[in-house]
Amino acid sequence: MTVAVVGNPTSNKGRGAKTSDQVISLLQSAGDRHGFEVIDVTGTSFEDSLDKAKSRRAEYDYLVVVGGDGMIALGTNAVGCSGKPLGIVATGSGNDFARGLELPVNRVETAVDGIVGAIMRGSHIDVDMGLVTSLPGGYAVDSSTGGELPRAQKASVTAHTVKGLLAVDSLQSNMGLDFTDEYLGEPNSLDIDRYYAGMLSCGLDASINDRANHSHLPNGTLRYFAAVLVELSHMKRYGYHVKATLADGSVEERDIISPLLTVANSRHIGGGIEVSPYSRFSDGLLDLVWMDHVPNFAECVKAVSHAYDGRLLASKVFGWQRIREIEISRAADGDEPPVFMADGEYVGHLPVKVTAQSRALRVLVPPAVAEAQAHDGEEQALEAIARDRRDPLTGGFFD
Repeated sequence: MTVAVVGNPTSNKGRGAKTSDQVISLLQSAGDRHGFEVIDVTGTSFEDSLDKAKSRRAEYDYLVVVGGDGMIALGTNAVGCSGKPLGIVATGSGNDFARGLELPVNRVETAVDGIVGAIMRGSHIDVDMGLVTSLPGGYAVDSSTGGELPRAQKASVTAHTVKGLLAVDSLQSNMGLDFTDEYLGEPNSLDIDRYYAGMLSCGLDASINDRANHSHLPNGTLRYFAAVLVELSHMKRYGYHVKATLADGSVEERDIISPLLTVANSRHIGGGIEVSPYSRFSDGLLDLVWMDHVPNFAECVKAVSHAYDGRLLASKVFGWQRIREIEISRAADGDEPPVFMADGEYVGHLPVKVTAQSRALRVLVPPAVAEAQAHDGEEQALEAIARDRRDPLTGGFFD
């Protein structure tokens, strides 16, 4: 057996590299005892590490990621749908995916012991993912900074403007542009094709995440809480047009003008805020959560008070639906949505399609975690939904 490790050498002012070295050392010692090898596939950046983890996938049986939710995003895209198990050493500022699975957070030795034990016992769980892909006009950005990738602006203009061959001919003749297959045919580096394990953040949630990423506060939870307070004080009303396939297969299409829109697979964001308390990792569904209206001060205070106790969606400030698939584009009204993010990494610009991928990611967990997850399923989700007096199909309130 071979265990590959990928860390984030640039995180936390270089401390990420030291933590990765510690994890590799601990795994090598365990490998000497249990008969497996350890290789390091860490690159110089997020994209370089992801490319190495993908291209060297035939060399390893397990992939271990070291860091925060961004490293979960990397691992998800490296081994999602492959059947190769993912081990998690959660040492980031948010650690929301690990928190949702009740894995050790910022306890390196405990996490490594759990991974080794899971490998030896064959203990794992299969969890859902979300898949985000571009629709015409949507394009990717730099995953670390959110900045434009080369040719992104030109490709965006192309995708928004070109409506057929006649439009292409007109643009070529009038603007002197040469639209080759680079823009109109085969996928290129600007196309979005990303898995995520936790949250796809498309509005206020993305703005909060972006602000927290640039915060100088020392604690991850404090960064997010401070970012929440700042962003709530000057909320925008973003314009979305959504076409959602619900849990029963029916389709709903409408505009949502809202400060917040997220497509959740896990419950937590921002170091423990339960934005989507009804989410379950293995139900084959995603949860669409949005802000129904801009809350007044009293509603804000109430929402913040329930941010960590699983009762956030009991408030009529929030809309909610369980979905299998959704297309999100720009509505005619409302503010321009920000760059959207998945698991703390910048992804790109609307429009996009998001699809639930049922039990497509295998995660190494200790037997106790596997047993706990087996008892936290549909029945528990329905109990929480009923407690908050919501209709499990439509998402509306009964009163």
